Amino acid sequence: MQFQYCPHCGTKSVPRQVGDEGLVPWCETCNLPLFPMFSSCIIALAADEEAGEVALLRQSYISTQYHNLVSGYIKPGESAEVCAAREVEEELGLKVSRLDFAGTYWFGKKDMLMIGFIAHVQKQSFHLSEEVDQAVWVTPEHALTLLHPSPAISYQVTEFYIRNRLRKEPFRNEAV
Repeated sequence: MQFQYCPHCGTKSVPRQVGDEGLVPWCETCNLPLFPMFSSCIIALAADEEAGEVALLRQSYISTQYHNLVSGYIKPGESAEVCAAREVEEELGLKVSRLDFAGTYWFGKKDMLMIGFIAHVQKQSFHLSEEVDQAVWVTPEHALTLLHPSPAISYQVTEFYIRNRLRKEPFRNEAV
């Protein structure tokens, strides 16, 4: 979101050179830069490496044609790792044992920064939230045929998993 007016006092912003940032909306009343704001979200591929499968969701409000991965907005005061574990549990009913970082992805259509994770879980029956229509366990390679094609973020995270699942030392964050 680009600020045309100051969210603090309501004064119309003016462009001002701010260091290396270039022209930035500026509030002359508050004497503050008004940097753009965007949502921070997670996207997580729930994977059971022992079973060799990953979980995909169907959510009709996202797509009636394609499956997708677990995703959700980061709540104020919550880390991305805590959000990822919470969303996997809320949407699929699965406990996360470990998270591996899978990159950051800009989703310009909705002005979101999506922080990607591989959420390691144990394959079991799903306990779906009301916002999930169905979920399935599939092989990672088959998942690519059910997701919106690349450059969709779900597809990119799944490709990341396929490329990196056999690494001995994954790039991970043990915060959960």
